[in-house]
Amino acid sequence: MSRLREMIAQWVQPGKVPKQPRIVTDTSDFFRVDYDDVLMLGETPYFIRNYEREGRFGIDEEPKFWVRRALDLLTGRMKIIKFVFREEFKARIGDIVYDCVRSPKKEARILDLVRGHPNFMQGYWAQDVAGNIVRVVDYIPGKTLADYVLGLGKGHRDYFSNHFPSVLDEYREVVSAIKFLHDNGEKHGDIRRDHIIKEREAGRCVWIDFDYNYHFSERIYGYDLYGLGNILVYLVGRGDVTVQSLREDKAPLTTGLGEEDMNIIFRNRVVNLRKVYPYVPETLNYILMHFSAGAEVFYDDTRQLLSDLQEAREELG
Repeated sequence: MSRLREMIAQWVQPGKVPKQPRIVTDTSDFFRVDYDDVLMLGETPYFIRNYEREGRFGIDEEPKFWVRRALDLLTGRMKIIKFVFREEFKARIGDIVYDCVRSPKKEARILDLVRGHPNFMQGYWAQDVAGNIVRVVDYIPGKTLADYVLGLGKGHRDYFSNHFPSVLDEYREVVSAIKFLHDNGEKHGDIRRDHIIKEREAGRCVWIDFDYNYHFSERIYGYDLYGLGNILVYLVGRGDVTVQSLREDKAPLTTGLGEEDMNIIFRNRVVNLRKVYPYVPETLNYILMHFSAGAEVFYDDTRQLLSDLQEAREELG
C-alpha cells in the first residue's frame, strides 16, 4: 500500500493522495468503482478520476457511469477506462429497423484492428479477474468536429467559401477511415458528429467510441452510412439548419420547403440546403439528398459516397 501511495504521489498534489486507496480487480458492478480507487489490470494500476459525460441528444451533463478517466500510474498519462455496460435498442431509418446492442467485445476487436491507424482512437483491452472486457484508450485533447466547425467563419457564406473546402477534405479522410472498417468486415455502429475529435496538437480528426453493433441482413453498412450523411449535412450547413431556426431568422425560404427536403429521421432538419443557401453546388447537394425524407436512392457503401465526394470537391476548386 505504501508503494501504491508513492506511485500516486508522483502524479498528483500531496494533499490529493488517499491514505488508503481501495484496489479494484473486479469491475462487474462498475457503480462501485469510485473516485480515488485504483483499478488493477494485469500489472498496470489505474488511479480512477471523474466520470465521462454524455454528449448525445443534448444531455451534455449526463454522466456515463461505465466510462471513467484514470491516470496510468506507470506513465502518468490520462486514459479513458470503459467498463462492460449492456444496452440494447432499436433504431429506425425510414422503413428499416436496426437492432442495436452495446458490445465490448466488438470494440475490443476493432481496437486491435485499428492499432496505429491515425483516424481512430488508440488503446488496448484486458480482462479483469471476473472476465469482463475492459477497454483502456488514450485520452484525446481537442474539440469535437461539430464544435470546431461552429467556430469557423463570420457567417455561412464566409464559412462555405473560405473554410468548408478544407473541412470537406477532413470529412473525406474520416469517411475513408470508415471504409477501412467496412473493408475489414467491421462497422463503427455509432457514427455521430460528437464521435469525431479534432486533435488539439496534430489537428487530425479521430473516430472514438465504436462499441455499438447493429444487425440487419440487407444494406449491412446502411446505419453507418446514414450517420456519415448526417454529419455531412451538419458540416455543409455549419450546424443544424432547422425549420425553427429559419423562422426565427425570418428566412423567406421556409415556405418553399417540403417534407421531401427534410432529414429522413429528424423531420425538422433541412437536408436540401441548396434551397437555403443557393451557392451550395448541385453536385454537393445531390449527395445530401441521399439522406433526405424524399430520397429514392441510397448509398450502399462508402466507395460510392467517396466517389461522389471527390467530384463535389473538384467542383469547389
